Amino acid sequence: MKRMSLQWRLTCIITLYIALICGCLTMLIYKNGVYYIDSLQETVDARGDDNGSSSDEIYISIPEDNWDDFANDFSVQVYNNKADYKKNSLIISALLALLGGVATYFISGHALKPIGKFSDKIEEVQAQNLADSRIEENNVKELNQLSVSYNKMLERLSDAFDIQRQFTANAAHELRTPLSLIQIQLDSYNSNPHPGNDADTEQTIKMVTEQNDRLGKMVKTLLDMSELQTVGRDDVIMVNALVDEVLADLEPLAQEKNIKLIGKCTDIRMIGSDILIYRMVYNLVENAIKYNHSGGLVTVTAYQKEKHIYLSIEDTGNGIPEELRQRVFEPFFRVDKSRSRELGGVGLGLALVHEIVSAHDGTITVRSNPSGGTIFDVSFTQ
Repeated sequence: MKRMSLQWRLTCIITLYIALICGCLTMLIYKNGVYYIDSLQETVDARGDDNGSSSDEIYISIPEDNWDDFANDFSVQVYNNKADYKKNSLIISALLALLGGVATYFISGHALKPIGKFSDKIEEVQAQNLADSRIEENNVKELNQLSVSYNKMLERLSDAFDIQRQFTANAAHELRTPLSLIQIQLDSYNSNPHPGNDADTEQTIKMVTEQNDRLGKMVKTLLDMSELQTVGRDDVIMVNALVDEVLADLEPLAQEKNIKLIGKCTDIRMIGSDILIYRMVYNLVENAIKYNHSGGLVTVTAYQKEKHIYLSIEDTGNGIPEELRQRVFEPFFRVDKSRSRELGGVGLGLALVHEIVSAHDGTITVRSNPSGGTIFDVSFTQ
């Protein structure tokens, strides 16, 4: 099919539509006028002699003794016909305008449907699905040109993201070796007694050990984030069993902080990466434990409604200010920097969670817990 520009499509449609409406309006008003002229003909025929003339000709033959009555009645009939003709013409015009508006809405909607599809396709674009977001060739000239430009932009974005991921992976790999060597030396040093060390030396060694451990965790997380796209996501996951496993693994940390873990999960299956979903739930529950009060609760709830799987992790901690709730997923962002470092965080746990959720085409939001604390809501469509 030869491509026709959107401008010409709309021009042709509107021209045909105007011609149709004008034709209908002319025909209906003509029929309306003929009707009232015929009614005058009947009035004349009723007063005059029936001479068998055709309906297209009007003959007036009124006896002299009936002329005055006829003149009065005829003038009233003409006045009434004019009023009715005017009223009916306005009604016909209004109805045609209304019907025309409805027709225009559907016709323009059909003509602009490719733009709606184009817009919906753009709305679905995420950093994780650039390759699947290409728009096929369009029969509309303007949209086809826009599709070509859009696809080229996606290619440039995809290349940029690939370069960024590759740089992150390469940097992390390069950092692992010196960090491992430093850790080996520190472990060797700490394994032997050093009675000649003073307090400052011991403090320095402790600080270096802690920071090296923190850098090691950061490098590992960066590697995990850079390799997200290469992990298969076709495992059949028993969500309730996975949550139970996470709670069991984190039970020692919860006991250490006097936190009670509660799981409220129904039998749910989902398709995804078992490793990544485990890491996501683990990070969220670990955060809920770390930033909770002693004697607090962490509740994990999972259920399915139609094709949607919902997972929520709620704690009874200090909560997150509303203006910062969306920023917690930014890499290296901390609500309380001093406390995060104190607890050994590197600022990438929630960023990794967000990447995992996005990789599974899910959504994650943060809201306050009515009983105090924070609730992280995750949803997936299966």
